[in-house]
Amino acid sequence: MIAETVCSAVSVAGLGIAAVTAYRKRFLAAARLAAYSLVPLGLVMTGAVEWVVDTAFSPTAWAGFGVLGAAWLIFMVTRAVERRTGGTRKERRAAKAAARREAVAPAASAPSLGQSTRATPAPTPAAQPKPKAAASEDFSDIEAILKKHGI
Repeated sequence: MIAETVCSAVSVAGLGIAAVTAYRKRFLAAARLAAYSLVPLGLVMTGAVEWVVDTAFSPTAWAGFGVLGAAWLIFMVTRAVERRTGGTRKERRAAKAAARREAVAPAASAPSLGQSTRATPAPTPAAQPKPKAAASEDFSDIEAILKKHGI
């Protein structure tokens, strides 16, 4: 009874604030406030508030929530253990047996390292690598850049 009264009072106060907001020509905000204000009144009228109050003060309901929590906890622990150990015993045995078995065609997945049958074209002069420049030439470019920046 008290919860229904409080929800009704909250709805009336919200509708009053919405009326003041509409008076200030902020109609969109006033409509939004009115919508929020009508929610507690609708919950009272549908009986949802009474159900929530009865559930909140019921020891049987709290015991039920405790049982549900324990079931959830057990479920999560078993999932974590199963992931850590790699599954059930049957699954582990099947995985070990599959690892022991040899592939049907072990050479089928191995890459061929032998000579290819197609002819390789001769490299063009542009594609041939240029001889390496001396180490001092490489550093001279770097020195020029550093001197340009005053380093």
